[in-house]
Amino acid sequence: MKPINVGLLGIGTVGGGTYTVLKRNREEIARRAGREIVVTMIADKDLDKARQLADPGVVVTDNAHEITTHPAIDIVVELIGGQTIAKDLILEAIAHGKHVVTANKALLANHGTEIFAVARAKGVIVAFEAAVAGGIPIIKALREGLTANRITWIAGIINGTANFILSEMREKGLSFAEVLQQAQKLGYAEADPTYDIEGIDAAHKITLMSAIAFGIPVQFSKVYTEGITKLTGEDIRYAEELGYRIKLLGITKRVEKGIELRVHPTLIPIRRLIANVEGVMNAVVVRGDAVGATLYYGAGAGAEPTASSVIADLVDVTRMQTADPMHRVPTLSFQPDLLSDTPVISMEDVETSYYLRMQVIDKPGVMAEITRIVADNDISISALIQKEPGSDSDRVSVIMLTHLTVEKNINAAIARIESLPVVTNKVIRIRIEELNK
Repeated sequence: MKPINVGLLGIGTVGGGTYTVLKRNREEIARRAGREIVVTMIADKDLDKARQLADPGVVVTDNAHEITTHPAIDIVVELIGGQTIAKDLILEAIAHGKHVVTANKALLANHGTEIFAVARAKGVIVAFEAAVAGGIPIIKALREGLTANRITWIAGIINGTANFILSEMREKGLSFAEVLQQAQKLGYAEADPTYDIEGIDAAHKITLMSAIAFGIPVQFSKVYTEGITKLTGEDIRYAEELGYRIKLLGITKRVEKGIELRVHPTLIPIRRLIANVEGVMNAVVVRGDAVGATLYYGAGAGAEPTASSVIADLVDVTRMQTADPMHRVPTLSFQPDLLSDTPVISMEDVETSYYLRMQVIDKPGVMAEITRIVADNDISISALIQKEPGSDSDRVSVIMLTHLTVEKNINAAIARIESLPVVTNKVIRIRIEELNK
């Protein structure tokens, strides 16, 4: 069979890795796909870099539209990122009847519903395994491997930069600022790390996983997002003492009121496997009603790990392109006309457990006053710890763990506690997930 011709948009870290792996494993990939997959065109603004990488015979251009409109190109691989030019190029490729493979989670999290609808109408495939968790094949697991299951929840460490920072703060006792600087020197964090440390990157990814798991439209605007910038070494240390580890988790759950969709620092019991995922590694736990909990672990970024997912999509598209579009695996796992209108619920209605830390003046009656406020808001305490005051201080740290309660009750209790004259700081609140059912 004639080779599949691929046009590659972007020759950066992932684009370069994709070209290298395709070339190195060419015969193996062809045996699996049933035909050769060959990059015949590359578009990049850095023509010198692209020409250094490209083999003789590969067309190199700085005009991406030449690829998206070229009649000989079968699949367009979009690896330039961003949400403006990339969107235009993907829609142009679809309009010209080309399948698309992309790693662009931000674009799909914001505009996926539109892009998938246009692709379906044109009868082409948009594949995006590399958009979530780098080299971990989590999209394929959700779309195909777990189709027998009613997914109940997903919890994932899906940003390596944030996980590296939290791991280093715990292991070395360094401050957030110190570890962030270290991450930037090592190339794990961008010069502007906002998307990583504020949870936005993880929110893009959990949006896509939630849509696939529950058959709902892509709804990034409804994700509750909270980053790691306010975490201190003190809270990481106290969590360890209590048998927990703090991780930035992307979480989505099916509950009675609808779908939870959230990203935030989370206390996880140390005995859970995911709590022991360290450094820049990623891991995702998926709970299905038939299979139970399954764990997917691996490199969440990097040239060749992400290229592994890009090429897996290329192989899938190659296998499926001649199939009747109605017989292909649906983009969001469920048939497009059977997507659910189940609502994404407000964070205020989410029910979970909480770690609260406050600093109070050490005098009689303080604890009674705080516990009364907690009880007034229908919150049940599972543990209450008062640390010893320093030798030159009349202030003590109080740590409280709660049973399951609704977020709006915790918010109301915190507001009242912070208004007490004896409470000398903002209450630190971190959610707890047991991940056991």
